Amino acid sequence: MPKSDADVQFVLKFKYVRWDKERRTWLIPHTATNLHALQVYFGGRISQFIEHKTAIENARDETPLPIEGELVLVRVNAHRLRVIIAYNPQLVKEIKQLPFAKWDDKNRWWSVPFSDKIVQQIKDTALTHRLKFTYNETLSPLAVIPRKAKELMVNPRPCPTDMILKMKELRYSEATIKSYGAAFEEFINHFPLDAIDEIDEKKIIEFCRYLVLDRKVSASTQNTAINAIKFYYEKVLGGKRRFYALQRPQRDKALPVVLSSDEVQRILNTVQNLKHKMILSLIYASGLRISEAIRLKIKDIDSHRMQIRIEQSKGKKDRYTLLSPKALELLRKYYVQYKPIDYLFEGQDTPMYSTRSIQQILKVACQKAGIKKNVTVHTLRHSFATHLLENGTDLRYIQLLLGHESSKTTEIYTHLTTKGFDQIKSPLDTLEI
Repeated sequence: MPKSDADVQFVLKFKYVRWDKERRTWLIPHTATNLHALQVYFGGRISQFIEHKTAIENARDETPLPIEGELVLVRVNAHRLRVIIAYNPQLVKEIKQLPFAKWDDKNRWWSVPFSDKIVQQIKDTALTHRLKFTYNETLSPLAVIPRKAKELMVNPRPCPTDMILKMKELRYSEATIKSYGAAFEEFINHFPLDAIDEIDEKKIIEFCRYLVLDRKVSASTQNTAINAIKFYYEKVLGGKRRFYALQRPQRDKALPVVLSSDEVQRILNTVQNLKHKMILSLIYASGLRISEAIRLKIKDIDSHRMQIRIEQSKGKKDRYTLLSPKALELLRKYYVQYKPIDYLFEGQDTPMYSTRSIQQILKVACQKAGIKKNVTVHTLRHSFATHLLENGTDLRYIQLLLGHESSKTTEIYTHLTTKGFDQIKSPLDTLEI
């Protein structure tokens, strides 16, 4: 292209762009998003479009061979990257330090997880070693396509302020505002040339199909996107209630993971820090959601009635749940040592403890306890309900303690309890074999 400061500034917005001195050309990662942005910006100035066969396409397995003085990074699917380099002991040592890095002896390349942070880290490493850095994407058509990163978009559109304000006006939770906002941002940036208020039903259906067929999102993510789109056009713009000619997905009917009492005990016994132990113990002892635990205040603890008040939880509902005598004993020790002022669990530099910190505490505790199950903080809440049911607590009381609106939600725990299983005899045991 002819020299133009405006054009150069535009090209420099692309992530991993570089200038090839020999060919006097700009090299930009070949993605559908980047190609679309170039076509929109240059428009009629594009005199010719030629798709070159690259070394990657001509290679035996679509991955280039290592070249001295060069580091090639190839993204082959939604989750993994290939690092192709000529042997360099110091460089190999640094790649080994990346999380979950694996050496493929047959194909002679390194495989590492994909993330923008890791891509940047490898790029910085290459530049430190004075290596030419090349980044390519050769996503398989069957691969799951992740949400487009804002860094790879040219002039990405944010969620409209009117939509954020409307959700706040209607007292939507912060979690809902965040998820609806992210879903609607992805939707409007999927059609970058269309005015937001003029995207029609046909394109809405097209986007929903893209989520299912290309992104392969879960049923709940798809429903969130539909709800966010309907919210904007119906509640923000004040349009008529829309009907879209597509079926809402049925939620996956998966049973939650539950820990045994012994497993919970092993997890809690590995935690030595009093504050960490207090948080996990209280979540299990009272069946709390992680968001409820971090928002607990000292005034919510009623040691006379042995209850904990949960204010404005999911669905904007208040409820009371159990305060265990053992949890109260631990709470008193915790209060003396940490002296919280307002929120029961204060962060280091913030009024509330972070959910991410609690998740990390549990992850480390499970590793130390040798728990192989896929455990999350919410697993402690599921375990609380299941253990109450196994100990003979009426389902109606469990529903109230958990704050479930429908008894059908609570009934899922009847599928998780093992009580009485030891009395059931398999028909195989009656056979003479």
